[in-house]
Amino acid sequence: MLGLSAVFLFGLFCFAHANCTNPAVRREWRTLSTDERANWISAVQCLSELPHDPALTPYVNPDDIVSVNASGSYYDDIVYMHMDLNHIIHFTGLFLPFHRWYVQMYENALKEKCGFNGTSPYWNWAADASDVYGSTMFQDFDPVSGLGGWGNLSDDAQVPNGAFSDFKLSYPSYHTLRRNFTLQPYIGLDPTLFTNPYEDANATFTQSEVDKMVDGFVGDYKGFQVYMEGFEGAHGSVHEILGGDLGGTCPSTAPANCTPGPTFSANEPIFWMHHAMVDKVWYDWQIANSANAGIFYGGSVQMIDNATIYAEYPNGGPPMLSLDSVMHADGMFEESTVGDVINTTAGILCYIYE
Repeated sequence: MLGLSAVFLFGLFCFAHANCTNPAVRREWRTLSTDERANWISAVQCLSELPHDPALTPYVNPDDIVSVNASGSYYDDIVYMHMDLNHIIHFTGLFLPFHRWYVQMYENALKEKCGFNGTSPYWNWAADASDVYGSTMFQDFDPVSGLGGWGNLSDDAQVPNGAFSDFKLSYPSYHTLRRNFTLQPYIGLDPTLFTNPYEDANATFTQSEVDKMVDGFVGDYKGFQVYMEGFEGAHGSVHEILGGDLGGTCPSTAPANCTPGPTFSANEPIFWMHHAMVDKVWYDWQIANSANAGIFYGGSVQMIDNATIYAEYPNGGPPMLSLDSVMHADGMFEESTVGDVINTTAGILCYIYE
């Protein structure tokens, strides 16, 4: 766990917030007790049993996703936010702050609507990089406290056991949660963007890769984000190696025009632990050097149509964003700014990582 000196150093440079005197501590999933795991899973299942919130109001309305399904659940509504905002929260400067905020809003919903009494767990995928398929994360089949294992390919890769074996989802079409280990997910994709398509995805999120991110890119927010979020970076590789819903592959029930990609990846409950880990790496980078604390840079427009424009604007093109830029909430939560979440112990946040 980080010492008080690290928290103090972080606070020195980022909008000190007098109310955050006892920050919550986010812990790795496997350090939680069985009861703590069960409590989180129960709250996730609770959100999936709550009705659709009519306050959901799409902001972007892209043409590559389906319309809101009013018969879906509150969990589906939160997923839909990610679908709707996809093009402005990936490969733009909002990637890190939005997902930090998104995980916190999700945790708040678990607490306020479903009685969750813990903090958002994270999955340290770096510790599992050498053998993701055999990770203990996917060997707990307990129907109350286990995440379940890999899907059965003869059954659309539906998770066959654990607490999420009957986890129903509405997007992109009604289906049960899917998980499909995919070691080389980039074969056959655009070679100008995926320049090493035959690389095993787990090679991109080893501990040495995490150390490279945390210890490098001093004072370089753009460089840090691009290394994390790049087309074959740690962020996307974790999504893709789990495949199924986290990988954004279309279920067998989907219409022919289903667009695969990051839109509905929040279907997978592990999404929240994955993005808590992404956030942890950002947090660790922020406190690793005073030059990293509180800095932000990026554009608001996604520029990934081709390799040339991506090379010029890898984390978004103009108009440029600032700490005052608003992160849209699709009517589900109170909107926040980048500055509200640039520090995990200031603004609207009050947590650290173990």
